[in-house]
Amino acid sequence: MALMPVTEAMAAILAGAEPLPEEMVALDAAHHRVLARDLAALRTQPPQAMSAMDGYAVRSVDASRAATQLKVIGEIAAGRPFEKTVGPGEAVRIFTGGVIPDGADAVVIQEDTVVEGIGITITEAAAPGRHIRPAGVDFRTGDVLLAGGTRLVDRDLSLAAAMNYPDLAVRRRPKLALLATGDELVLPGSTPGPGQIVYSNGYALRALARHEGADVIDLGIAADTVESTAQGIRRARDSGADILVTTGGASVGDHDLVKRSLEAEGVTMAFWRIAMRPGKPMMHGRLGGMRVIGLPGNPVSSYVCGFLFVVPLIRQLSGRSDVHHRIETALLGRDVPANDQREDYLRARLDVRSDRALIATPVSHQDSSLLGNLAAARALLIRPPFAPAATAGTPCDILRLPS
Repeated sequence: MALMPVTEAMAAILAGAEPLPEEMVALDAAHHRVLARDLAALRTQPPQAMSAMDGYAVRSVDASRAATQLKVIGEIAAGRPFEKTVGPGEAVRIFTGGVIPDGADAVVIQEDTVVEGIGITITEAAAPGRHIRPAGVDFRTGDVLLAGGTRLVDRDLSLAAAMNYPDLAVRRRPKLALLATGDELVLPGSTPGPGQIVYSNGYALRALARHEGADVIDLGIAADTVESTAQGIRRARDSGADILVTTGGASVGDHDLVKRSLEAEGVTMAFWRIAMRPGKPMMHGRLGGMRVIGLPGNPVSSYVCGFLFVVPLIRQLSGRSDVHHRIETALLGRDVPANDQREDYLRARLDVRSDRALIATPVSHQDSSLLGNLAAARALLIRPPFAPAATAGTPCDILRLPS
């Protein structure tokens, strides 16, 4: 099978991936959940004109000149409106958030007044509307302020509360099962035997999936046998996973059994090699409603492919409006050679020059096993297939890595 271009692989993975069903959650539980539908305000904010400062509610026509004296006829606090109308020559003491009384159309802040018995003398003239928040200045009933597909951040929760929503309709979180494969893998804290290595891929991938809003099931490490790998696949299916991610065993060696195991369990394979670096031996298929992505075993390849392909799939199943990573433009920090037929994703550091230009400098060694360089990188620098050599200072495309 020929190597599949990255864009075609992405299209195959996302094809038919509809947003998951919605569910109602309490507002406090909605942080980083994805809205299932547009949210329209249930109330007007503020519902009435209110004072933006502590001072005195007045008729601007009475307070158009400094040294004017006014009689104070009452007091207004937030939540305690004044029932009377402000007449000629009158003022009402008002505090921030207090409702502007009938007859008044301005607020003179307390710093611009001198209290004298039951009255005040203003020291700065008032203007109509000054220091008043008009009714609906924030929003009005029916205004759509949060769109369906929005992943809710902390400020969105405050807005939804002000719109008078105690609960929100959000998409169900995608359930992602992660299965590692390989006799050579041991857990952190173990003493590796001859030829063994410490398992690291899962820790980044699980964190990445959770960061994107998925619920993660850790299926552990399968031995290099078809039966052990197939057993893990069955556990993922039986758990109701929306996505199964495997790591390792995706190449073509005698001990790379993942593709064979997936097909034995009925997975329909869409592709198993991509024209990209790192990550050529990557697989995708489906088992009923479960989408399967087989990542390479090398830790950098595993992470880069997880970032590029698993993250958009999680986002699409979550119903997010921002499914794809945002490509930014930077300047090359050093010369890079011409590229071959595979699309390159070079790990790169990011710096901001004195003129505020963003500089992307590929790390010195791009080997797909070097986790130190991956950890030092802040972006992936994209080099298209057959891109010519480029010199430092040339514009380039980058994808920022999660921080």
